[in-house]
Amino acid sequence: MSNETPHRGGSPGHPREAPLPGDRLIRSGVIVFAIGAVATLVTVAPLFLGADPLPSAAYFVCMLMGVGFALAAVGLLRSIAAQRREAAAARVSRPPVPPSG
Repeated sequence: MSNETPHRGGSPGHPREAPLPGDRLIRSGVIVFAIGAVATLVTVAPLFLGADPLPSAAYFVCMLMGVGFALAAVGLLRSIAAQRREAAAARVSRPPVPPSG
């Protein structure tokens, strides 16, 4: 007997039935974070190379790192909440085990 939450993840033999509620937010958050990280590297590079700094708009694109992190965090929290609801529903629907003795 295990007290772990049942895992609905996919494997080669058993693909996942449906994505969890926060999966799209997590994926989009990772993409937005990556865009912000690349923008940060591009924006900071001229400062180290002695070139002219980029315009202010480039620095605003760097803020996408924080936005992407927030999106991924919200997606993670939604996924956790969905898994908890699923586990609670499984506990409620399971018949009680009579005491042996």
